[in-house]
Amino acid sequence: MMTELNIDAGTATQAQRRMRTDMRTRDLVNQAVASVPTLGLQRAAEFLAAMGVPAEIAVRALVYPNRRRTN
Repeated sequence: MMTELNIDAGTATQAQRRMRTDMRTRDLVNQAVASVPTLGLQRAAEFLAAMGVPAEIAVRALVYPNRRRTN
């Protein structure tokens, strides 16, 4: 008997995610997330865009914090 598994990207386990290879992007996202309480979401998003972070990564990190990686 075969069943289908619907795995949401937000609930995927670490083993199912690709290993992070871009430490620069990680550091930029961490800076932006840390600045949200003082500068706001818009400014953090503008910073990431100016630094060349892909929009899908910026949105995932800023708008969906539960989808962020732990390391």
